[in-house]
Amino acid sequence: MSEGNVRDAIAGGAGPVKCKRCQGSEAVLIVRTEQLCRDCFIKYINTKVIKRMENFRVRNSTMDNPRLFLLPISFGVSSVALLHLLDGQLQGQINRMNRTGYGLLVAYVNMPSAAPIGDCLKELQGRYPRHTYSAVDLAENFDYPNGILDILGEPELLSAPNGLGHQAVNQDKLDHLLASLPSATSRTDILNILRTRLLVEIAKERGCEGILWGDSTTRLAEKTLAETAKGRGFALPWQLSDGVSPHGLVFKYPLRDLLKKELVTYASLVDPPLTPFIASGHVYPASNSKSATIDDLMTNYFESVEGNFPSIVANVVRTSSKLVASQPFSSGERCGICEMPIAKGAGGLHGWGGNQEDEANPSDSNLRTVKGLCYGCTRSTLGAAVLVRTGL
Repeated sequence: MSEGNVRDAIAGGAGPVKCKRCQGSEAVLIVRTEQLCRDCFIKYINTKVIKRMENFRVRNSTMDNPRLFLLPISFGVSSVALLHLLDGQLQGQINRMNRTGYGLLVAYVNMPSAAPIGDCLKELQGRYPRHTYSAVDLAENFDYPNGILDILGEPELLSAPNGLGHQAVNQDKLDHLLASLPSATSRTDILNILRTRLLVEIAKERGCEGILWGDSTTRLAEKTLAETAKGRGFALPWQLSDGVSPHGLVFKYPLRDLLKKELVTYASLVDPPLTPFIASGHVYPASNSKSATIDDLMTNYFESVEGNFPSIVANVVRTSSKLVASQPFSSGERCGICEMPIAKGAGGLHGWGGNQEDEANPSDSNLRTVKGLCYGCTRSTLGAAVLVRTGL
């Protein structure tokens, strides 16, 4: 909604309404029932993030051992807004203390079928030059050990075909893997896991203490229901909460108290605006479309709900954040794909009970499963190893 439309909605034809916080400027926005002016709204956004970054003050770091965190950038509104907000925090630390409490490695992962970003990363670096920037292809996952193809048991795809360079070999592996997966939901699921694993490897390689994810309240709510529907609800305590993750790095979500619609408004109100850096939104298939994934359905649902019922979105995240892991992740078996801990006896299809079998039809070799996976990853890759090998 534009500022003009918001003003009309606030005033209701009765003239300008004062901001509820400063009582001086004209209100241009309604934020969760509160009428705010532009400056108070920007302060509201900044305060929400800075409160989540309390432990990142200058006094908690040393010049001899500076803290470094990876910030994944996707050129969506949330990740761009987070970079802007954290850059502002760091500039404030320099103004007060002449040094910062941490540094940022901004990493972009080029995903299959993603729109070309052109010079966006270079332009972003020009606007926020104090940080380090890196761009990698998703296929670079195969440069690291314990890749998915090892787990699926496809040794012929681990060797380089004749005539292909290193980068082309990796891309060939990724293309075969995605083509082998049984559904659009499976492909989206594995793509997200591959992206997380690659970012974790980069963060460890570059000496980062953790990863600062740009997930808003809306995105965390989407993830809560999507991961549960995909059979990975047991991992929610590690996927939604701030703290040390099973990957061995700190995962933090500074935007967890902000709705996506609030970040969209923020990106247009800051000066200069962030909109030139934000990629056009992904067009999600209709809910009745065969190409719609579980993630698409959850995104469509929560982006429609947050407009009129923001409390529903916030309550989903607030409730899921209270979940506690059933066992410490430092012990026990790990899923070979998502690397989440698996409770004893809870791996694969049998581990979660119900009328499910490792082979729904023993004569159908395309339904062969892979051992050492959690329930969610078993469902996503069911039959993938055979399909990769046969080229189907």
